Amino acid sequence: MFRMWGKIWKDNHLLKDTVACCSDYSMSRTSMVFQALEEICTTFDLGQPIWLDSNIRDFKLHDKTRFSQDSFIESIDFDYLEIHVIEE
Repeated sequence: MFRMWGKIWKDNHLLKDTVACCSDYSMSRTSMVFQALEEICTTFDLGQPIWLDSNIRDFKLHDKTRFSQDSFIESIDFDYLEIHVIEE
């Protein structure tokens, strides 16, 4: 099962977290990542973040990235949203 952990951080404190799961292995890994991110954003009532080059690079290297204010169109009241693949 594919699982991704989404966390909202502010002032080095974890405010909220959730885990998104996907068991449909007919989908590509990229599709599963985007679906899990959409589920996380829906849970946190956030708009979809924009993937910047730094996010793509970090995610490829570590299966983890942080989306700060630069990645969101609307204003956010936290420091960053972190996503991390915890199981594949």
